[in-house]
Amino acid sequence: MTDPSLRKITDRLSKTLTQDRTVQETTNDLREILDVDRVILYYFYLQWKGQVTFESLSSPQLSVFGMTGADDCFNGEYAALYEAGRVRAIPDIELEPIHPCHRDFLRSIQVRANLAVPVLNFKGLWGLLIAHNCRDTRVWLPADIEVMKKSAENLAKVSSIRDS
Repeated sequence: MTDPSLRKITDRLSKTLTQDRTVQETTNDLREILDVDRVILYYFYLQWKGQVTFESLSSPQLSVFGMTGADDCFNGEYAALYEAGRVRAIPDIELEPIHPCHRDFLRSIQVRANLAVPVLNFKGLWGLLIAHNCRDTRVWLPADIEVMKKSAENLAKVSSIRDS
């Protein structure tokens, strides 16, 4: 006979691992479909302070796992735009009219082109799903944006995201 408390812990761990596998597979699939250098899931653990919790990379040297980002650059104004469903497709960070703080941050992590979509749960903006092209600039196609949006919507259904 199995101890009920041990069974509960085992079930919770199994569920968490399954959810983590789903998120990792999503970032891996997106990186391959989009043929980009990096896809990350950035989670807001406090109001507009976040961390990279998942990543898929074309090269280990591009890892930003655990990075907290440029918190001074992201504020309530930007958050409100993403909460309203904003998608930000930047084909070239050097030519895009973005805040210097944002440009400097993207340069520091070797980004040339950036595509960010919101991950929204019932509370609002949970995080951002972001694709980075580091090798060169990139014109983001409507199909690229659509696959990112659909993936963010699917991630938002994972119970660890949906219920947090």
